[in-house]
This record gives sequence, structure tokens and C-alpha cells, in this order.
Amino acid sequence: MVEAILQEMVLRKDYLIEERIDTIYFGGGTPSLLAASEIAKLLAAIQKHFIVLPGVEVTLEANPDDLDFDTLVAFKSVGINRLSIGIQSFHSHHLQFLHRVHNADQAKNCVQDARKAGFDNISIDLIYALTNETDEEWREDIRQALLLEPEHISSYSLTIEPQTVFGKWAKTGKLRVTDDDVAARHLEILIEQLEASGYEHYEVSNFAKAGFQSKHNSSYWKGAKYLGLGPSAHSYNKVSRQFNVANNHAYLRSIKSGEVPFEKEILSRADKVNEYILTSLRTSWGCNCDYLKNEFDYDLLLEQSAYIQDIIKNEYARLDNAVLSLTKKGKLLADKIASDLFISL
Repeated sequence: MVEAILQEMVLRKDYLIEERIDTIYFGGGTPSLLAASEIAKLLAAIQKHFIVLPGVEVTLEANPDDLDFDTLVAFKSVGINRLSIGIQSFHSHHLQFLHRVHNADQAKNCVQDARKAGFDNISIDLIYALTNETDEEWREDIRQALLLEPEHISSYSLTIEPQTVFGKWAKTGKLRVTDDDVAARHLEILIEQLEASGYEHYEVSNFAKAGFQSKHNSSYWKGAKYLGLGPSAHSYNKVSRQFNVANNHAYLRSIKSGEVPFEKEILSRADKVNEYILTSLRTSWGCNCDYLKNEFDYDLLLEQSAYIQDIIKNEYARLDNAVLSLTKKGKLLADKIASDLFISL
């Protein structure tokens, strides 16, 4: 697979022509199963084919059960300088419910081993609003996370997708879905605890110590171009999105024949406007209405004047120098507010 990804890199080396690369991310599944030597080979090829800036953020996504001390040392030695560790919970029964292999002790040991291996930029993932999760259990998860002193914390509510096992269980009544009020309360608890501990709430689901905002995620939210390599990878160039085929065999077969197997979606003006509104409103820097006007010829303040006045009056949002941003109260309803502001397709 690594050789195929290297070949795809050659085939698509002009996709980000003249773009400066400040973030590289190994994610989507279990990239930590790659050997350090394979990651080194991929990083060397990226340096060869693209303009990579000094101090580039190189993140590896991993589960605690995939990482031991020697593996962490090896990853650090080849250029990984940021870890994103999928802890999800510090309670064994919730981890079992999520079908996670690791336990709470493994999660803690993994972060401690990463420190010993020299990592000084660690992000952890937590999930809230789990089925039957109490407020106290959630507070304890946050407390355990803070004891590990990660530079970054990402946290999302449990999402039940229709075609998954959880979705089928929910439909038949086997699984009780946590209601939105509980999810909102858990997010409020999270914001309160992390801000009190010195973390900046810079995106609805993301918190960082000073200087440790994720360059990678921030580039998505700011609408930057990006190239994804490998099966199921997505790419974006401000004109269209490309979706690589998910099937490994189909991917390998196409790459071997010299073609990249992807589907393309051409983005309409409405698509671009709506995506910018959705992603920017979730961030601390907010939605720049002048940018919308200059880039897409769309005057949000004019078109949605009444609605914007209403959410400002009700303290869900604020407007400062043509930048619309959400208050703490508004962040609890970020996606709803964004969708209310969308252009009709």
C-alpha cells in the first residue's frame, strides 16, 4: 500500500503546485500500524515533491493500544512531532460499549510514554453524551484528561449513523440515544472545565493551550487547499472535491495502471458559501462577512439582516468589524445557526 501511495503522490504532485505545506497528517483508520521506516519514506517523498515549510506540523493519529514506548521513540525519530490519541473515555464500560480495545490504564500509560519519548505536542480525543453516561462520569473523564496535561483536546458527542450497528440498535430500541439536552450540558461542562484550566476554546469541539492550535484542522476551517492520498482520501482545491475509491483492491489496481481512482464533485457558489459559514462560525475567529462578499459576491449581512439582528439580540452571536462570531451560548447551537444562514441550493 505504501508503494501505491508513493505512486499516487507522483501522479498528483502538481495538485498543490506553489502551495506552501505547513501540516502533514497521517490519519484515517490506523496509520500507527505503519512502520516508522514506511512513514520516513512517505515524508521524504513529500519533501521531494512539495514545498514543505520549516517547522511543519506532522501529526500521527493513533489508538493507545497501537503505541508502546519503542514505537513512539521510532515515530519521533523519523519526524512525527504531534500525536492525536483516540482515548475517547477513561471508563472501561464506555470503552467496551464503543468497541475499543484499550482500557483506561493503557490510555494514561500511552500519554506518559509519549512524554518520555520526547513528544511535546499531544492531542487527545474524548467522546461525550454516551448512552447512560452520567454527568459525574463525564466530569471524571475531563479530570483524568487534565491530569495528563495534553496540549490539545478534541471532544465530540456520540453520533449515531443509520447504517451502523449503533444505528440499527437505536432503531429497534436496543440502544437508548442520548437526548440533545444532555449533549448540550456535557459540552457546557467541558467548556467550563477546560477554559478554567487554561485551554482556549478555539473551535466548538477543539481546545488548545496557547500556541498549540491544530494547524491541520485550522487549515480545513479556513478553507485551505489540501491533498489526501490513499484509499478513501479526500482532496479539495477550492473548485472541487475529490473522493478516492474506498476499496483497497480497486485503489491498488488503478494506481498500478497509472490512474488515480476518484470521484469529483464540482462545488457551486452556494456550496462554497455554505461551507465557509458552517466551518467559520464554529471557530473563535468567526465568519468574515467581507471575505464572503469579496470572494463569493455574497452579502451575508444584507441577505440575513433580520436573522443576524435576532441572534445578536438574544446573545447567541456578536458582530465586530463585519466578523460574525458566536457567544458561548451560541456555540451550543452552532450547526443550527449556521444552517439557518445557508443559501438555498
